[in-house]
This record gives sequence, C-alpha cells and structure tokens, in this order.
Amino acid sequence: MAEITIHEADQRRSESIILDVREDFEVAEGMIPGALHIPMGELQARLSELNPSVPVIAVCRSGNRSARVADALNGAGFTADTMAGGMSAWTTAGLPTT
Repeated sequence: MAEITIHEADQRRSESIILDVREDFEVAEGMIPGALHIPMGELQARLSELNPSVPVIAVCRSGNRSARVADALNGAGFTADTMAGGMSAWTTAGLPTT
C-alpha cells in the first residue's frame, strides 16, 4: 500500500475509485466529488461494488482507517492506496467537496 498526497489523489480522481470509508455522520460533512461511500465496517460485504481492475484510493477522516482498508484491499487482489491526512487535509487545502 502506498500513501499518496491529497494533491496526487486529486489528480487521480478520474482514473481511480475514491473510496470513502467514513461513517454516515462523517460523510454528511462533505465528500470528494464522485467518491463511493462504503463505511469500513461494511466493506467486506460490499466488495462486489468495486472493480478490481480500477485502482482504489481509500479515504477517511485522518488516514488511519483508510490505511487499514487499503492494506485489506491489496490483500484481496485490488490495487489500493491511502490518502495521507484524509478528509481533514483535503478540506484544509480547500479542495472540492460535495
């Protein structure tokens, strides 16, 4: 698993799945446009919603949960990275949210 910057994640949004693994109440505060929301606790049951041929960028609030998710996805045959700093860094940088 690689840890990528918020700017690298922003550049890769059109070619990767942005996977937001935060809880519903966290996502209500804003998401990266086009991101897929699957809370971390539901990921195993919802893996079929991800295309293994498309790289995944896992995102959470600060980067801790998304690192665990990226490791699990890589172990399941996906190509997954985590976004350093999570949504806290993304919003602090003024990048777009919905």
